[in-house]
This record gives sequence, C-alpha cells and structure tokens, in this order.
Amino acid sequence: MALSTETIGKSYAPVTYAVGREKIREYAAAVGETNPLHLDLAAARAAGYADLVAPPMFAVVYSSPAVTVAMFDPELGVDFARVVHGAQELVWGPLVIAGDEVMTTVTVKDLSERGGMTFYVFEAESENQRGETVCTGTWTIIVRGAS
Repeated sequence: MALSTETIGKSYAPVTYAVGREKIREYAAAVGETNPLHLDLAAARAAGYADLVAPPMFAVVYSSPAVTVAMFDPELGVDFARVVHGAQELVWGPLVIAGDEVMTTVTVKDLSERGGMTFYVFEAESENQRGETVCTGTWTIIVRGAS
C-alpha cells in the first residue's frame, strides 16, 4: 500500500478506561513497584489521596486501547508483520487515582518514509472525568520495508 499523508490529523473516537484499584495493584506488582501509594489503600489515604495512585507508566494501560484502534485503521495500512517499536514519549499531568475514568483520544500526527521504512506517529491525549489532561503520549511505530 502506498503511503498517503492524507490521514495526518485524523482523530479517532475517544476510548474510556475505568481505572480499578486491583488493576493498579496488579500493574505495580508486575513492574516491581513497591511504593505503598500504589499498593496500600490506607497508605494512599494517609497521604491525602482518595484511593490508590496509579504508577506513572500505568498510562500505557489506559491509553493503549485507543492507540490500538488507530493503529488498526485499515486506511493507514500498517503491515503488522513488519512493525517494530520506534519510540514512546509521555508527559504527565495530575495523578491518576483508582476510580478515575480516563478518556483517551488519538490523532495521527505524522506519517513519513525514511530509509525504506514507514514511520507512524500517534498522539494520545488522556483526560480524567474532571477534564484534566493526565497524560499526553507520543507513540511511534516503524514498519520495516521488504527485504
């Protein structure tokens, strides 16, 4: 499929993720996080939070479903047999707390070809139920050319 830059700027319907206490604990355990704010409800409340605090990289959990919708858009023609992870940059806002509902909207920011490879850049903006931007992520995937 030939690269079409007409999709630059295309945004997808927002995807909402309900942040659960147990999901935060599971994620924290999986990545070896030991901060009690992520694991112990009493500790989180003693620190002034209403519930457990999600670790910063939990952003991948709540934004991935929206990014996946964009990457699987047939109009983009991503050849998943040739995909490699290019880059991921995250800028955080207010903390995400168990009980938050995070809505992520993804936009195609750039499509380009270099060195026989296609670079797809997506921006994911995630807001909580109060309209605060909790994370803006830039996700880059690279599709290697045919050998």
